[in-house]
Amino acid sequence: MTLSARHYSGTALLCATLFLSACSESSATDTKSPVADAQSQNIELDVYKSPTCGCCTSWVEHAQTHGFASSIHHPDNLNGVKDEYGIPANMRSCHTSVSKEGYVFEGHVPAKLVKRFLTAPPEGALGLAVPGMPAGSPGMEMGDRFQAYPVVLLNKDGSFQLYEKIDEQDQQY
Repeated sequence: MTLSARHYSGTALLCATLFLSACSESSATDTKSPVADAQSQNIELDVYKSPTCGCCTSWVEHAQTHGFASSIHHPDNLNGVKDEYGIPANMRSCHTSVSKEGYVFEGHVPAKLVKRFLTAPPEGALGLAVPGMPAGSPGMEMGDRFQAYPVVLLNKDGSFQLYEKIDEQDQQY
């Protein structure tokens, strides 16, 4: 079965969103209006995730709040998708997003960093990753709990380096 054959329609996403429980204890503190963020209106992401992952759904909402259009896919083998896109095992998280240009955004990468990256992708870059599931990152909001985390630049040659360190919750919005 191809990845596109597993694509759910917007209606299925809406129903899934209504019935999935989020990983967070409270709603996201990210309140930016899509209208105020018009520059990213044309950014489309394919998001590969488990159909039962609430924090992934919350991250998609974060991306959509910032004007991204997301097509949701629920593959039978999510690790196979990560393998296909070259995401190292030590950089993985719960969901994988792919831009139309083929760049990957693994895990809870803040939308503002996705936009910055796509505006000027570094030479040889594969994409960005937030390994694991840091508390307080977009989609992982837990009240006032916050864990500082790295956003890692993944390179096509398999190397990686720090792209940005998120030390405070407000820094990611």
